[in-house]
Amino acid sequence: MTRRHLTLGAIALLLGIWGFLPEFTITMLNYIGLYALVAVGLVMLTGVGGMTSFGQAAFVGLGAYATAWFCTAPAAAALVGLAPGSALLPWIGLLVGLAMSAAVAWFLGSVTLRLSGHYLPLGTIAWGLSLYFLFGNLEFLGGHTGMAGLPALSVGAIELRSVRELGLLTWTVLLLTLWGLHNLLDSREGRAIRSLKTGRVMAESMGVDTARYRIKVFVLAALLASLSGWMYAHLQRFVNPTPFNLNIGIEYLFMAVVGGAGHLWGAVLGAALITLMKQYLQDILPSLLGSSGNFEVIVFGLLMLLVLQRFPEGLWPSLAVRVNRHLNPQAATRSGAIHQLAERTLPAKGSVVLGATAVSKRFGGLLANNNVNLDVRAGEVHALIGPNGAGKSTFFNMISGVDDPSSGVVSLLGRDMKNQPSRAFAAGGLGRTFQHVRLLGTRSVLDNVALGAHQRGQRGWLAAMLRLDRAEESALMQEARRQIERCGLGAHVHEATGSLALGQQRVVEIARALTGQPSVLLLDEPAAGLRHLEKQALARLLTQLRDEGLAILVVEHDMEFVMNIADRITVLEFGQVIAHGTPAEVQVNPAVLAAYLGGADGELAA
Repeated sequence: MTRRHLTLGAIALLLGIWGFLPEFTITMLNYIGLYALVAVGLVMLTGVGGMTSFGQAAFVGLGAYATAWFCTAPAAAALVGLAPGSALLPWIGLLVGLAMSAAVAWFLGSVTLRLSGHYLPLGTIAWGLSLYFLFGNLEFLGGHTGMAGLPALSVGAIELRSVRELGLLTWTVLLLTLWGLHNLLDSREGRAIRSLKTGRVMAESMGVDTARYRIKVFVLAALLASLSGWMYAHLQRFVNPTPFNLNIGIEYLFMAVVGGAGHLWGAVLGAALITLMKQYLQDILPSLLGSSGNFEVIVFGLLMLLVLQRFPEGLWPSLAVRVNRHLNPQAATRSGAIHQLAERTLPAKGSVVLGATAVSKRFGGLLANNNVNLDVRAGEVHALIGPNGAGKSTFFNMISGVDDPSSGVVSLLGRDMKNQPSRAFAAGGLGRTFQHVRLLGTRSVLDNVALGAHQRGQRGWLAAMLRLDRAEESALMQEARRQIERCGLGAHVHEATGSLALGQQRVVEIARALTGQPSVLLLDEPAAGLRHLEKQALARLLTQLRDEGLAILVVEHDMEFVMNIADRITVLEFGQVIAHGTPAEVQVNPAVLAAYLGGADGELAA
């Protein structure tokens, strides 16, 4: 039995016993499904995307109030040319609620998501409170009294009047949402989303527009919350501001964290656990303590401390590990269609691919780089060396788009890259690694390397959710496997990248950069942490890439490695070029010998 079989079996069992369950149980399942839909959005937003929000209850309110107004206000019916009480009004309310939620989320996201650290959750608290009080102070929305008399939902000639019928709709929507989001995360777009939490600088260098992706995830979470609010309104047949206050928003986040903030099914587990605990503790605790009050909040706080201490990733991962021991691995599905990835024609050998002319960088009064000139040509390995603090990393970041130079020109394939982000450099044919390894440590080697080919794919979110991108995804994975094998890591393809040695992680970065099929490859200390045989293998790989016509710029401290592979060398000291030439010329340059630990006693002379 595989996980897919277990999931389908559980769904079939729930459907089979649905008609025999007591109405109270059906009601609880309804609320669990509605809350889980919001929590799933928070899993995408917080656990996967790395953005904390306390204001999701406000988006639930937008969806609820939109359908309530369209279904109860005569002016709303007249606005769309329908008679009051029309069966179409709830569905128009759904569309309007989703449109409003998307618009509000886009606006708030474009402002709020610019914040970082603790300012982001504080910002979500601010607009969450604002929308809550807005609901209660608008007279046409019933004020704090609310709006009553919402009609039952109708699907064709079928009216969903009972909680049992509405529950089927709720869980159908929830399960389809889980299926679609699972497909999304198992795709090119999903890898980009996963990189938002801990690897934004790296993702930008792979061609991911992280600001746009953050807003898209934020809007997605808002749409799921709005959809939950629409179904909640027609379940209750009544809407008032109370269920959309800040406390409920915190409960939604609590559900996602307790269940497992990085796991879709964790949202369902968390929603079930918190909903059932809240229901029963509200009855049990007052009778035990002999007084009334919201004592369940105290229990929730203690539960949160316990979960954060014992289960930092939530309850679902621990449960999944125990269940997976008794399941068979799920066979990978392969697409039968053949998809051709975008190919890049390498420049003619000897032509300048990447150039820097009089590039300088100032940080206040500190001049990190001063009028640096350098060019990297197709079919050569160009090394950039210098003592610690010479300005190599600063220069490296400027010619890859991570930082903008204070003055001077950086060109890529003859194009001036002034004020261009690093994703534009990636689109232009630049691939790079980092001095301090930047990988998604919990993801597999295959996932990390496939991220490097982000710009070679075209299919979007909707295609990924509906599994219409399988041919492209298969091609991307095949290319990632090819580069992994090429770099000598074929035995580790499915291992978590964080479990590899530092030297192996650096090779993973090289494979990731190669997956993007760059015209110029920038390697920041690629040999650091590698053993002797691994360095020899890396040298052979770089020689092969050079012979194929790739332009390579290497920043490295291992002089033996540099002298054996470099065609030309540029030496920096205190941010300025002090030497430039072949390895033989650089080794006898007095200025270079003096820069490395005092002349002839330095490592270059050795």
